[in-house]
Amino acid sequence: MDLQHKLQPKVVAIIPARYHSNRFEGKPLANILGKPMIQHVYERAKSASILSQVVVATDDERIAECVRGFDGDVVMTSPNHVSGTDRLAEAATLLDIPEQDVVVNIQGDQPLFPPEVIDQVAMPLLEDPALPMATLIYKIIRPEEIDDPNHVKTVFDRNGIALYFSRSSIPFQRNPDEPVPPTYYKHLGFYAYRKGFLLTFVGLPEGEWERFEKLEQLRALEYGYKIKVVLTEHDSIEVDTPRDAERVEEIIRDLG
Repeated sequence: MDLQHKLQPKVVAIIPARYHSNRFEGKPLANILGKPMIQHVYERAKSASILSQVVVATDDERIAECVRGFDGDVVMTSPNHVSGTDRLAEAATLLDIPEQDVVVNIQGDQPLFPPEVIDQVAMPLLEDPALPMATLIYKIIRPEEIDDPNHVKTVFDRNGIALYFSRSSIPFQRNPDEPVPPTYYKHLGFYAYRKGFLLTFVGLPEGEWERFEKLEQLRALEYGYKIKVVLTEHDSIEVDTPRDAERVEEIIRDLG
């Protein structure tokens, strides 16, 4: 084995999971076709070829017990975290992940994501050691998502570096008679961080635009850090309500 191969960063996936949710209490444990949702997410992550480890990070013993029950890896974190990213950073520290390794944040409420999106979001950091962070975007095909603030839109430069994220429809079409309308891209909640940058990020004060938009990734842009956006052909369904869980069950039945 040559030295370059030995020094190749590893990619670790961490799934932050909390029990309490305003819209869906106990969401990670929601039963989807006989399995808790967190197990669906964990198993999909485990099938991603790029990952060396998959770990659930939680502050709730009910979730931890569930993960241990299907032989998953789990790490207990503080109950005082404001965001899933803060929980991610603590877990990465507890796991003693090296500074140059890549940490992928997988949302625990996306039980249908294709495993290949993990490779897609992590690969830019493996290819460019100077890149601190990457995330996924998807070309919007449903017009109702353009003006929906729950679907975050983004614009980016010609090198695929994010310029801004917004709950508003960006870019704004000033001339409604423009023959070719703009293409809109929505942000998907998959992130890859260099471990060292992840700790830097959570130590930064809240950004002004982050405070208004309630979008944490804007903090990185406001402080001058680059976010590589990766266009994927795969959309991802988030489970925010019990009805969403029923929809996921219907999709799984249709697929199988």
